[in-house]
Formats: sequence, C-alpha cells, structure tokens
Amino acid sequence: ETIAVFKPKNEEPYGAFNPKWTKWFQKHCCPCTFGRGCLVPNFGYMSEAGASLVDSRLQLNIVPKTKVVWLASPSFYYSPFHRAASRTRQLASEKLPKRIRRHVKTGLPLKEGSFQLFVNGYKDAEHWLSCFEKNPPSEELSQSFQLQFEKLVVLDYITRNTDRGNDNWLIKYVPAKTAADGSDSDESTPMSVAEERGDVKIAAIDNGLSFPYKHPDSWRTYPYHWAWLPMSKKPFSAETANLVLPKLTNRQFVEDLVDDLLSLFKEDSSFNVLLFSQQMSVLRGQILNLEKALRERMTPWQLVHMPSCTMSMAGYSRTDSHLSFVQKIHLKTPFFSHC
Repeated sequence: ETIAVFKPKNEEPYGAFNPKWTKWFQKHCCPCTFGRGCLVPNFGYMSEAGASLVDSRLQLNIVPKTKVVWLASPSFYYSPFHRAASRTRQLASEKLPKRIRRHVKTGLPLKEGSFQLFVNGYKDAEHWLSCFEKNPPSEELSQSFQLQFEKLVVLDYITRNTDRGNDNWLIKYVPAKTAADGSDSDESTPMSVAEERGDVKIAAIDNGLSFPYKHPDSWRTYPYHWAWLPMSKKPFSAETANLVLPKLTNRQFVEDLVDDLLSLFKEDSSFNVLLFSQQMSVLRGQILNLEKALRERMTPWQLVHMPSCTMSMAGYSRTDSHLSFVQKIHLKTPFFSHC
C-alpha cells in the first residue's frame, strides 16, 4: 500500500545524486537550457512543504499534507561508495556486536526531503476534464468543482507555481447516483446522502517549482495552464472571497505567514536570507494582485493578466509600529509568452 510520496533533496534536478544522467548532461553541457532561472536551486522539497503550509493557513484544504522528513531506504539512489560502506558496517556489527554496534551507525545515510501523503481515488485533471466535456456533472457538483478550482487558483497564484499543467493536479469524481442506479442493489441498504449527491475533490500536487525569487523574465513565462480552461472565465465566487479576502487584507496575517515560511525554509542547509526576502517580495506582490481581483470579482483569466509586481520591505515605522513596503511593477517580459 502506498501511503506517501518522498522526494529527496539530493535527487532533485540540481541535486548531486539525481539518478537521471540526461539531467546531469543538460546541467553541465547546456546550462542555459537547464532548470528555471527564477527559482532557488535545489529547493523543490521545501517548496512542496511551503505550499502545504500556505494551503493550511488559508484553509483551502486542497494540498495533501506535506512535511520535511529524513528517511533512508535501499530504493533511494546512493553512490557505490555509500552502499559498500553500509555493507561493511553491517557485517562488522554482526561479527562484533558488543564492540562495534554501540559506536557505529549501521544502515544507509538518511536523506532529507518532502514527505507528501498519498491520495487514493484521484486521477489526472486532464482525464476528468475531457470526461466533463462529454458528460458534464450535475449542477450542484459543477458548482462545488468551481469553488475548489478557485482555491487551486488562489494557491498557485500566491506561491507563483511555475509548473502547473493539467497533468499535475488531480481530481476525484464520484457521480451522483439516481434511484435507477440503485435499483439493482439491495433495497435494505439505501443510498447515503453522499452517494445521492456525488462528490468531486481537487488535490494540488507537484508544488516543488513554486516560490520564485523573481518573476520569470528570461526565456519562458511558465504560465498557469488552468487559465485556458472554461472555469477561469467565471468571476471569483462570493464563497472564495469570503474565505480568503479577510485573511489577505489582514497585514498581520500576511506577516505571520511570512514568519511561518521563514521558520520552515531556514531548516534548509543552504538557506539564504537575501533570496528568502526576494521570494517574499514576490509573494506579497501576488497577494496584492489577488486581493484586488477578489474584491472586484475578477475572473482568474483577468487575474493572471494583471501586471506582475513585488512588494519589497522599505523599513519599520515607529509611529504606527508597522512595516513599510515599496511596490515595484515588473515590466520585463520573457522571450516566449505561451510556454
């Protein structure tokens, strides 16, 4: 049984133990085409946990619970030296248990990475979106799906996810059952309310390419692929605005969120305070745009076409005990605008 998905830090594309030789070749021989220049290198596992934290604070409940953990397993990629050393220590501890086992750690080295709970019954969004075109769900389920889709938009926009295609967010769909559907079943076991109404849920996975320290401005735009879906042409609902807007307009809530992300991200061994401040400048700018879009009931399509901006910290005001920020509009655009 699969219970979670573990992504080790040192096996990421920038990691020293990435098992794909094509990534190694691309990294060393074609550096200009490797990775995303707007992201902190080798930081995907923290971005996974950071997206889960943002999801929890905003009460969106669409990201499977994700934490940073240390694990070891023979199925992970280790160098021949590490595997040979592990076998040597294991044999020595078995032959001399009293002398060696107390002082030598056996087993393979632990790996740090993101640990995301596995969700059952979900399929790629691409699968269900094509099914919905042929057989649309009921009006009640369509409304529920629209609300969860808006939560996905909120999450991706705040974290500025640079890799949100229709193949890395999931949908769980249980169609509503009618009386005719249940006629073949035992009459003594009536259908539950959930079975009668059906159910639809969204799971936002693969958040490792989020939290850039600048807006994309070189080759690619890294657009949100959900912006081309029909749901993105509908204005944000009152339910989504009532859930998110009070939090985003509360400056203390936003700064508490930044502090929580700081407590999480600084656990990384290569944590850089300057890069973190730049990441949060992008995040604050995204929140500013989202706040306006929710207040004016824009559509997600209109939201992604708003001018990108950053909110950099300018200083601390002693008179009103508040931080002050400087807004900067991002004018430089990438060479390719649709990929």
